[in-house]
Amino acid sequence: MCSLSRYYDAMKFTNTYYQLPERFYAPFKPYAFGHPELIIFNDSLAKDLGFNPSDLTPNDLAQFFTGLKTLPGSELKALAYAGHQFGHFVPSLGDGRAALIGEITTSSGKSFDLQLKGSGPTFFSRRGDGLSALGPALREYLVSEAMFYLGVPTTRSLAVVATGDLVAREEELPGGVLTRVASSHLRIGTFQYFAARRDLEALEILLHYSVKRHYSHLDHLSLPEKALEFLRSVAMRQVDLIAKWMGFGFIHGVMNTDNMSISGETLDFGPCAFMDHFNFYQVYSFIDKQGRYSYGEQPKILLWNLSRLADCLVPLVDQDEKKAVEKLNAILSDIPKKIEQTITNVFAHKLGIKEETEQKEKVVGEWLNYLHETKLDFTLAHYRLSQMDDFFPQTESWEKFYKSWKEASPERTENQNPLYIPRNHLIESVIQAAYQGDYAPFHELHEKLKNPFSPGQKELDKFSTPPEEKEKIKNTFCGT
Repeated sequence: MCSLSRYYDAMKFTNTYYQLPERFYAPFKPYAFGHPELIIFNDSLAKDLGFNPSDLTPNDLAQFFTGLKTLPGSELKALAYAGHQFGHFVPSLGDGRAALIGEITTSSGKSFDLQLKGSGPTFFSRRGDGLSALGPALREYLVSEAMFYLGVPTTRSLAVVATGDLVAREEELPGGVLTRVASSHLRIGTFQYFAARRDLEALEILLHYSVKRHYSHLDHLSLPEKALEFLRSVAMRQVDLIAKWMGFGFIHGVMNTDNMSISGETLDFGPCAFMDHFNFYQVYSFIDKQGRYSYGEQPKILLWNLSRLADCLVPLVDQDEKKAVEKLNAILSDIPKKIEQTITNVFAHKLGIKEETEQKEKVVGEWLNYLHETKLDFTLAHYRLSQMDDFFPQTESWEKFYKSWKEASPERTENQNPLYIPRNHLIESVIQAAYQGDYAPFHELHEKLKNPFSPGQKELDKFSTPPEEKEKIKNTFCGT
């Protein structure tokens, strides 16, 4: 019989969110899966979290990370939130196929949420089954971990378990459960949930809790000042996040307010994608028919989402609604310029141009126009800048960019542009192999994505090559 005490002692569940009023969440009982099998466990992340699973078998882990066994100190609950989905407000969404295991505190004092995705129906599932196919679980594992190694703020993945059961979608598919790790699962939609109910008590409780957990330097402020500075702080983190997305050609696909974390982490990897060939208007999400969340619209949507957060904070800022709106708008009015500056700085860095260079805006603009005109592969175009080979078509816009770029005295760019990203066709390929019981391609791709920067590598391999025409993935799906 294996000893679990050492493992359990390392698990310091604090569960501070459960100390909030009961209307913030609902109890959850996981689905009873037949034969769960551990597909991958993130040992390095587990170590960072203070986990010590050395005495546990893969079967033990599969039981824990489907909810069939409860970790000591943890409590399974689904969280309440609302959200604007493609611009339409839904006052009650909540965790429809996810449940919080609990909150743990590491030895360094940092707090993280552990959440199961695909473990069964919850109070908020409505007509959904609360389950997930294995493919979306593997997809989120790959993309979220790739984000981490690229240096983008993100939720992470601790484990994927194949449930041994089938889930009904357009066809029957093997089921899976993902264990997600986040600094919290607080969303703009969490504030909207209570604002829609005019529950000012809950809004104030939520603000104080959010500040204490993510922006503790604001904790000493009065309520009105705390609300204003909270909006400003969330905005700055979101600006930094979206700028990094843009710099890697990432399209989130569902920037609904319920998918935007107030911690500034990338949250939810449904119909997301990294662009292959550059296009300002690129959309992959099958349900985004109007291009609301296309690549080039993401900065505008960021401001729109932050405005919805500001709406929620109005009653906390001032009893006079007009005065409150003026104060909040004063913060929001600075965001467009901040977004533009931050994105410009991200691309200037990718081009080897120092931030203080006066003509950086001009060079970045010419570069993006050239990419849009030529439809070059976004990732390889940046990677090949250090090699200056025949990859780049010598068009008039190229000559214009190249002249401006050289005048800006660029530094070498080998270390700031990745060669490896989780390309759509690669992800789809490993998912299809996994559905056939072959996980070797998944593990191979995962290992490659741990080292996205490979300076000086001139020969491309199957992980860095853009898809052939027959391999292109034109639509991605959310997996529900």
